[in-house]
Formats: sequence, structure tokens, C-alpha cells
Amino acid sequence: MRPKRKKIDYSKWGYIFILPFFVSFFIFSLIPLADTIRYSFYEYYRSGIKEIGPNFVGMKNFASLLQSDMLRYGANTVLLWIIGFIPQIVIALLLASWFVDVRLKIRGQQFFKVVIYLPNLIMASAFAMLFFTLFSNKGPINSILLSAGITDSPIDFMGTALGTRSLIGVMNFLMWFGNTTIMLMAAIMGISPDIFEASEIDGCNSMQRFYRITLPLIRPILTYTLITSIIGGLQMFDVPQILTNGQGSPDRTSMTLIMFLNSHLKSNNYGMAGALSVYLFIVSGILCFFVYRITNDNDPDGSRAAARKNKKAGRR
Repeated sequence: MRPKRKKIDYSKWGYIFILPFFVSFFIFSLIPLADTIRYSFYEYYRSGIKEIGPNFVGMKNFASLLQSDMLRYGANTVLLWIIGFIPQIVIALLLASWFVDVRLKIRGQQFFKVVIYLPNLIMASAFAMLFFTLFSNKGPINSILLSAGITDSPIDFMGTALGTRSLIGVMNFLMWFGNTTIMLMAAIMGISPDIFEASEIDGCNSMQRFYRITLPLIRPILTYTLITSIIGGLQMFDVPQILTNGQGSPDRTSMTLIMFLNSHLKSNNYGMAGALSVYLFIVSGILCFFVYRITNDNDPDGSRAAARKNKKAGRR
């Protein structure tokens, strides 16, 4: 009689390998998140050398934020995000479609991919300092404009709301459009070439192929891009902070929600900072939910729409 072989169970190793992630997530993310929510219901700040609190005040911090300039700074944040995101997604879609189109036979694709991705590797602080130097009143851009006779006096780019917001939008565009392009290229390359060949046989032109085939099939990646961009936009901090020296000038038209949060942390007002963090968390969740519902296609093959149409026709 043959001896029974002992069965080795390897499933435990999977749990062991993922254990470090859950431990680090619990220590560095979950506990601070719970603490932030807890502090949002407390009066907790420092006045000189005296520490006030933590004293439970309920929803007082949330009400105080609504009476402050939080909504104005929220509008600033959304506007700055839109200025950077719209050209980012348009240019990224255009470049991704060009690079993966075999009919164009673009040479040096690898070189162009590296070039457009390089700005994403540069620190935002370095980018902000570069633009601050370039567009200052005595910077190279003004020197070129004066030498060419285009202007008679230096342009104060950062002295107007339009100029400052435009610079922030351009910086956000330059830093992230390369990453978006690479992701969209990967999504388009995942589409079966047979679909594009069939569309050519059916007589589809480039625009029809793009709107009827490419966009619907890369919708999951577009949804991911939009959601991550919204979260990143609401957390916009480093570029406007450095460009405006933390003041959101001119007249706080470039002050973002995270810069407002940072001002509370500087003043050691942890209760208000916690309440603002909770607001940001809720707004991010709501926006991401609506984006997912709007962009998610629950009827990709049109079968449900056809069934509803047949049902209505049967009632008539």
C-alpha cells in the first residue's frame, strides 16, 4: 500500500505577502484618518504657548468653515483644475491616437514618448520656481517681449488673477499630460486591430472611428483618468503655494482648499483643519461617484436599450 502524500497548502503565503500592506495601511492611513475625523468635532488649537482643548464642540467647526471663505477657495480650486485638465485630456487623446495609428507611420515614437513623459518626473516645486523666474517682471519672457518691441513696459503676469491662474493651469498641464498620454496609448493599443480593420471595410472615416470605436472602448481608462485628476485637483497645493508664496495672490484668487487647510495647520488649529479635511473627503467621494455613474456604460452592446424599445413597441 502506497503511503499517502502530504498535501502542502500554499494559500497562507498569499496572506503573509499582503500582510505588510495592510499593517502599513492601518498604521499610516487608517488611524490618521480616524483621528482626523475625531478632531473635526473638537475645539483644539494653540493660542501662544497655551493649548486649548481638545473640547468637544460637535458641528461647530463645520458651521464656521461654511461662514468663512471656504466656498470661494473651493471655486478657485475647481477653476484651476479645469484650466489645466481640459487641454491635458484633449492633447493626450490627440497624441495617443496619432502614436498608435499604424497608418501614419510616425518615426521615433519611443523618443517622443520619453520627451512627453519627462515633465512628469520633474518636481512640482522645481516647475513652480522655473515659471516664477521665467515670468517675473525682470525675467527672460519680459526681456524678450521688450527687446522685440511687443510691449513698452514689463508685463506683471503674476499681478493679475488671469495671469496667475493661467500659469498654474499651464504648469499642471505640462506636468501631467505625458502621463495621461501614456495611459491612453496603452488603452487604445488594447483594442483589437480587427475592429479597426472591420470599420475600414465598412467605410468609416477617422472621426467616426475615433468617436464610435476608440472613445467607447477606452471609457474605463478615461473614467480612471478623470477620477484621479479630480482627486489630484482638489489636493492642488505645491504649484500655487510656491508661485504665490502661500498668499494665493492677487487678492487670494489662487488660494486653493489645501492652501487654506495648510494655513489652519500653521496656526495649530487642528479642529478646523480636521473639519476641512472631512469636507474634502466628502466632496471627493461625491464627485467621483457622479463621474463613475455618468461614464460607466451598463449597456455596452445595446441589448437593454433594444429590449426596452421592443417592450414599448409591444405596448402600442
